[in-house]
Amino acid sequence: MNEQKVYILGGYQTDFARNWARENKHISAMMREAYEGSLMTTKVKPADIKAAFIGNFAAELYCMQGHLGAFFVDFDPAFKGLPTCRFEGACASSALAALSAMAHIQAGIYDCIALVGVELMKSASPARGGDYLGTAAWYERESAGVEYPFPKLFGRLGDVYADRYGLDDAHLARISAINYANARLNPNAQTRDWYMSYDHACSGEPYNAAVSGRIKVTDCSQITDGAICLYLASESVAADYAKRGGLKTEDIPHIAGWGHTTAPIEFTTKVKDSENADFVLPWTRKAITDAYERAGIADCWALDAIETHDCFTTSEYMAIDHFGLTEPGKSWQAIEEGVIERGGKLPINPSGGLIGGGHPVGATGARQLLDAYKQVTGTAGDYQVENAKRIAMLNIGGTATTNVCFVVEK
Repeated sequence: MNEQKVYILGGYQTDFARNWARENKHISAMMREAYEGSLMTTKVKPADIKAAFIGNFAAELYCMQGHLGAFFVDFDPAFKGLPTCRFEGACASSALAALSAMAHIQAGIYDCIALVGVELMKSASPARGGDYLGTAAWYERESAGVEYPFPKLFGRLGDVYADRYGLDDAHLARISAINYANARLNPNAQTRDWYMSYDHACSGEPYNAAVSGRIKVTDCSQITDGAICLYLASESVAADYAKRGGLKTEDIPHIAGWGHTTAPIEFTTKVKDSENADFVLPWTRKAITDAYERAGIADCWALDAIETHDCFTTSEYMAIDHFGLTEPGKSWQAIEEGVIERGGKLPINPSGGLIGGGHPVGATGARQLLDAYKQVTGTAGDYQVENAKRIAMLNIGGTATTNVCFVVEK
């Protein structure tokens, strides 16, 4: 069966360095800025929008607000009665919203959908926010009463690599330094004005505090307020949009492939299930290879860059071999050889990723899609990968419980 292509018409990202709680602004204000900015950036007309799908993890916890889709209706008088939905899958929430939007477009239900990813996180103290994030794991078994549960869980991912294949923490420090350096080129990155270096990432107390085990401050993604609004559209809408802008339809990026898997929620179960597998997280690997197959590509070397979910340096270390840049357990080779650097053979996170760019949890998948769009349209500015035509992104929820991979190409 030949499925119709789903196109990305562009979008807008808020500045991830902002603290919206300190500005005393409601989560709906962040959504509205993303929406209004997207209209200016894309020239999409409100009348073109037939539905709005919202990705969000935990607004009920961070700001005592649910039912986020209803806020979109307030953004334009024409939207009263507009269908809206909200999707939750921990850090993969807005990638799930994108998957559902694709399905609705391919089914002919809606032909242009506003995809919004949003999270307001700085309303909570670090300790309380860490507890909220713990609900993305099996809370009673993995998070309750644990200080900062996710650094501990992703520290265990590094421990698994160390036990099976060996792991030098200097390679994790290099991942961190690369992402911070890339973020300095991104005008929306949270850490664009921060100081960071490889030597600093290698250091320990008192300059680089340990959070849990091998995970230090520089190994962690950021606590971020942020929103993104972008547009997914059918072939007919994309053709009309291209004509209005003096473009050809083939000039507009489309989603060429996708993969979606769900692993057991408890990290211990994931590790036990993979004891006899080549890959530490085989369901993450399957989401990636499914996306490759649907996109009609053989392997990662058909890509020009990757945006991956580096909630911690260990998750990017995992992604390197799971995307196929190296054999399982040999991610260090791609790091030492400079493959993943912005000018390398296959750059990873030219935007700065989650460590450098920021991680508004439920919005990250939408941000990755938007950055993939920017790369293949040559509009990424100073962090543009030269001649980028095909980008993959991996968005994971929990400890790689929900895995969503897209391949975007022009």
